[in-house]
Amino acid sequence: MNDYRVAAVLSALFAGLTAVLAKKGVEGVPGNLALAIRVTVVVLFAWVLVLVSRETDLRAVPRAAWGWLALSGVGTGLSWLFYFRALKGGPVSVVAPIDKLSFVIAVALSLLILRERPSPNVLVGAAVVALGVGIALRG
Repeated sequence: MNDYRVAAVLSALFAGLTAVLAKKGVEGVPGNLALAIRVTVVVLFAWVLVLVSRETDLRAVPRAAWGWLALSGVGTGLSWLFYFRALKGGPVSVVAPIDKLSFVIAVALSLLILRERPSPNVLVGAAVVALGVGIALRG
């Protein structure tokens, strides 16, 4: 397995764990406050990583990257906002599969915006994920 694939598997593992932890965390806590607590922890964690790795030269970040990263941050914030709202109202077993449609959306947007050429296996995988979400939600 390539390093990026190992990282992707670990990301999926922690995302799955995060769904359960977040569901427990939103119990009895207003959704926006829960989101703010989560974001604060993530920000602190990220800055510890930056400081430990000594990747602290903000001037080295290209101007265009600032814009893209800012937009990504807004997207992350909105994703988490609606994820927490969904978890407040529904079970993880329903919310998590719907959330995984992000894979299908990411593949489509990578094709349209980044002009990537996903392999046939990736396209079939995206279709299978969409089908799987549909099946999971029917049960």
